[in-house]
Amino acid sequence: MNANVGGFDKGVRVVVGAVLIGWALIGGPWWAWLGVVPLATGLFNVCPLYRLLGVNTCRR
Repeated sequence: MNANVGGFDKGVRVVVGAVLIGWALIGGPWWAWLGVVPLATGLFNVCPLYRLLGVNTCRR
């Protein structure tokens, strides 16, 4: 799969995902576990929704 998540976008996803997971670990709401999604898309540089929409934030 080709990467479609670039620089700034990747950083925001990783931070938001980590914060949500941390919140879930300390007793936050169940939906905070959804932080796994932005964390994974940021770490793997691939977002399925971006692929469907034809969006690419990587430098070319």
